[in-house]
Parts: sequence; structure tokens; C-alpha cells
Amino acid sequence: MAGGLLPGLLFVLHAAARLAAEQEVENLSGLSPNPEKDIFVVRENRTTCLMAEFAAKFIVPYDVWASNYVDLITEQADIPLSRGAEMKGKCGTNESELELSWLDQAYTLKLSFLKEGHNTSRGPEASWRLSRIQFTYDSSERTYFKDAVSPGKYTASSHRLSALVTPAGRSYECQAQQTISLVSTDHQKSVQLLLSEVRLQPFDIPADFVFSEEHKCPVDQREQLEETLPLILGLILGLVIVVTLGIYHIHHKLTASQVQIPRDRSQYKHMG
Repeated sequence: MAGGLLPGLLFVLHAAARLAAEQEVENLSGLSPNPEKDIFVVRENRTTCLMAEFAAKFIVPYDVWASNYVDLITEQADIPLSRGAEMKGKCGTNESELELSWLDQAYTLKLSFLKEGHNTSRGPEASWRLSRIQFTYDSSERTYFKDAVSPGKYTASSHRLSALVTPAGRSYECQAQQTISLVSTDHQKSVQLLLSEVRLQPFDIPADFVFSEEHKCPVDQREQLEETLPLILGLILGLVIVVTLGIYHIHHKLTASQVQIPRDRSQYKHMG
């Protein structure tokens, strides 16, 4: 029995080792000219399967003693995602995941993505979305938490999240800042995740290190429209002026070439 079990166990271990060897994760944040922006890549079988670029910061409320050491007051920790973050990744046909940790795993961010199909008036279509966020933090860490009452590890997570919804086969892009609220196990406090300069694609990447065509977020689309609308209106106004002047010029030439009949009847005798 043991003789038959050992080869099977060795096969499982070999397969797991081969799978681990075939998966690569890379923190390329140093390539970004923006020190607040991070770049992460997950590769499987020498092919990129997940790419993420974004700037992220967490705003975490926590309790400290007031000066009388009787009352509690709420302070706020602003925790940026560190450029030296360690990362793990997992790619799948319909589910993908990116996990980041920094400052000796005092902070861990896990992003889960889901691709699903749905019926529309145009027929069946597929899209992907950010389906879950989980942020684990240790309020005994002193870089961002100062004199926290009841320090310890807490988890802030999303509830029925449907964010960054993007058509399948395309990447998500949003330069504007977005705020996502998470609920913490620390007395149900609300933790805010601030995301900006986002370019992300967890599925269907067409080539190594290459994003698909971008799907812009509504805020960026609105800002782009606000920037281009004055230009479009100016062009239309200029065109109207040119057309009006052209019509006036043609009308003036036509009327000038016509024979002018004198209004004074005494001048009729000089005609003919």
C-alpha cells in the first residue's frame, strides 16, 4: 500500500513544483516615472496573464486615548502601497487574483477578479470586474499607527463588490481617483481605498507585457468630453461664420451684376 502511495505523492509534488516554476510574478514599479504608481505582472507558462498598474492609498481610522486618558478619539492612518511590495498571483479562465504585502507583511492587499457572461439586447456578452478586495493591516505597526488602542491585526473587506466593470478582452483604464469603501473587523470602521492612474487587465492579454485596447472609466470619458467640447463648439462656430460670410459674398456679387432700374421716372427717357 505504501509502495503505491509513494509514487503518487512524488508525482503530485513534481507537478506542484513544475507549476510553481512555470509561474512568475514581477514587481516592475521601478519602471514607473511616478514614485506613487506600482506595476505588477503575473506570468504563467512564459506568457503574461495579469497586468496591473495603479497608485493606491488606504485611509484607516483607529482609536487613541485622549489627553485625559479616559476618552477615546479617532485618528487616521494614511497608508500608501509600498514600492517594495512582495506579490503573488493566480490566473484562471474565469477567476484571477493578485496579492500584495509590504512592511514585513504588516499590510496585505488581495484583489480578486471575475469574468462572467450575461445576456443583452445585442446577444450574449462577457465582461470582467473587480469582485472582491481584502486588506489586512496591523495597527501595532508604528510607521503609520501612533499609540493605537487595542493594537492588533484587522481585516477590511468589500461587500458584494462590482467595480471596474470592463468588456471581456479589453483592459480597464482610469486616471481619475476612485474611492472604494471597505468594512473593517475593527468595530466595523470604514476603511477607504483610493485608487488612481489605473491600467489593469486580469484576463485575455493578447501578447507578453501588452495591454488590450483600453476601456475608459466614466469619469475619464466625461473629463475628455469636457476638454474636447469647447474645441468642437469653436470649430462649429468658425464654420458657421465662414459659411455665412461666403453666402453674403456670393449674394453681394449676384446683386451687383444685375441691371439697376432708376427709381426716378424722369430718367427713363435716357434709357433705350
